Amino acid sequence: MPASRQDTLRFLPSVDALLQETELQDCLARLPRQIVVQAVRAAVSEARQRLLAGTQCGTTPDAVRGSVIARVLEITRTAAGPHYRRAINATGIILHTGLGRAVLAKAALDQVRRELQGYSVLQIDTESGQRSRRDERIEWLLRQLTGAEAATVVNNNAAATMIVLSTLAKGREVIVSRGQLVEIGGSFRLPEVMAASGARLIEVGTTNKTHARDYESAITPETAAIMRVHPSNYRIQGFTAEVPLADLERIAHDHGLVLIDDLGAGALIDFARFGFEPEPRLADSVATGADIVTCSADKLIGAAQGGIILGKVELITQVRKNPLARAVRVDKVTLAIMEATLALFLDEQRALREVPTLAMLMREPTDVAAQADRIALALAARLPEAKVTTEAGFSQMGSGSLPEQKLATTVVAIVPVRMEAGELARRMRLGQPPVFARTHAGRVLIDSRTLFADDEQPLIETVIAACRA
Repeated sequence: MPASRQDTLRFLPSVDALLQETELQDCLARLPRQIVVQAVRAAVSEARQRLLAGTQCGTTPDAVRGSVIARVLEITRTAAGPHYRRAINATGIILHTGLGRAVLAKAALDQVRRELQGYSVLQIDTESGQRSRRDERIEWLLRQLTGAEAATVVNNNAAATMIVLSTLAKGREVIVSRGQLVEIGGSFRLPEVMAASGARLIEVGTTNKTHARDYESAITPETAAIMRVHPSNYRIQGFTAEVPLADLERIAHDHGLVLIDDLGAGALIDFARFGFEPEPRLADSVATGADIVTCSADKLIGAAQGGIILGKVELITQVRKNPLARAVRVDKVTLAIMEATLALFLDEQRALREVPTLAMLMREPTDVAAQADRIALALAARLPEAKVTTEAGFSQMGSGSLPEQKLATTVVAIVPVRMEAGELARRMRLGQPPVFARTHAGRVLIDSRTLFADDEQPLIETVIAACRA
């Protein structure tokens, strides 16, 4: 090891010495001592590794000490604050999986705050005092909104698919079109979910074309169900053909099979009338005759993460009795959020106003552009270190919903002078609050569609601090 590097290693202060430093006394007063000690040890270890690698963290004792203390303060800020915290979504992706997907409606948050601060009615009948089903209210709302005979809810749509297949087709065959063998987020693939459920997948048709005769010829005494999977996160276009749900209903019921319709994102309203690509509604599947319908509770419905299962009374009863039901059941917070959100859809116009996912979809282009202009003007006035303009762009739904739908938007484009766009975006993510944006062609792009009114000033301050850091 070169002598200069050995000398520099001697600049590293001891853990005990650092704990006596004035700059860390506030941390020791606010945080458990164990947290601060661990942060100091981690910072010293990181500094040692940098020095050994020849990456400078200071060439004098004071510089090394200052670098280590700065790192301790950074680590303790992360350790002391909440990880699951507010963020500003400037990506234009409405359902951003990394940022919590659907923004919860104010009515849902108010209900949780108002009703769940102490004990709450979860699964007890107030008339008799006896134990009841925790999903009764959710079932009632879903029956009103979809016309289904019965309904229940689990913790996500993958769980809904798993428990339905496990209940109705374990050890037997389920027929699915080859073009519908989807992979959802996190590399969960339908064939793997089906295998884990105990059902046996029977693929029919080809990637781009499946006909009614393909289903009919695949039916055997071992067949339990036909399953349709709506491609909510992709599209196959061109020379294609799929069998309509009504035809699948006829085939399934003529042979005494269960028809399962997995709608993925799920929709309670008709998005086509707002100029979007047609998306099958839950009520449409129920009316067409699907025996079981599953979908996500967040995404196009905008509630907390959950999986909705609609269907015939006898089938939903069987699902509830499956031992997996306890493993995938939802808690009181999720149920309260779902109740408040689903209740908004009893008045569709209110849902369009108050469910943030829908409100973002419905924002007028002039409103989006006006917000972008305000942000750009404020940044340009205070940031000679960057070139700030506005330009036309596109937003996306995200999370496997409305995959072909691009929404016209206005973005604020920032070209930093003193750093790369990727570095500016990184510094924005480390801000308070963190701001997440897109980068493209040397620019940081801030999409106004996914910004709320009270996001504007914090976003501006975070961007300015990031540019000047």
